[in-house]
Amino acid sequence: MTHIFTLKTTANREDQVMDFITSHIKKRNLEVYAVIRPHGLRGYIFLEAASKDDAEEAFQGVPYAKSLLPEPVRYEEIEHMLEQIKVEVNIQRNDIVEIIAGPFKREKAKVNRVDQAKEEVVVELLESTVPIPITVKLDSVKVIRRESEEKDE
Repeated sequence: MTHIFTLKTTANREDQVMDFITSHIKKRNLEVYAVIRPHGLRGYIFLEAASKDDAEEAFQGVPYAKSLLPEPVRYEEIEHMLEQIKVEVNIQRNDIVEIIAGPFKREKAKVNRVDQAKEEVVVELLESTVPIPITVKLDSVKVIRRESEEKDE
C-alpha cells in the first residue's frame, strides 16, 4: 500500500527540490514511486511512497525542503491539482530535429541527450559556428531526420 505525503518547500524552488529528491531516490534505492509538483500550489510537492520513512529519507539534506506534513493525503484530495499527460516520445540521440518553439524557433539541431524524467532534450544547433549544447523541452522539438546507426561514432 502506498501513501501520498505532502512536503513543504520554499516557494518557487519546487523544481530544484524535485531534482534533488529524484537523485536521492535513485542513489539510495528508496521506495518512492512518484514525485509530483501540483499545479496552482506553490511551496508544496507530493511524494508517493511505501512508508513515511522512505519519504522522509528522500528529502534529507535537500536544500529548500522543509518538512513533511504529519498525515498522508488521500488521492481524491489532490486529484484536481494533477494533470494527466501521456507523453509519447520517439526522440533518440543523434536525431536531427527542428526547434518549433522558443528563441531558437526554426533552427535545426542534433540531439545529444534525452532526459525523459525532466521531459527535456539537449541539442546542438547545426548552423552555429561553435557547438553549444542547449536544453529545450521535448514538446519544443520535432524530429525531421533520423540518423542511421552506422554513422554513429
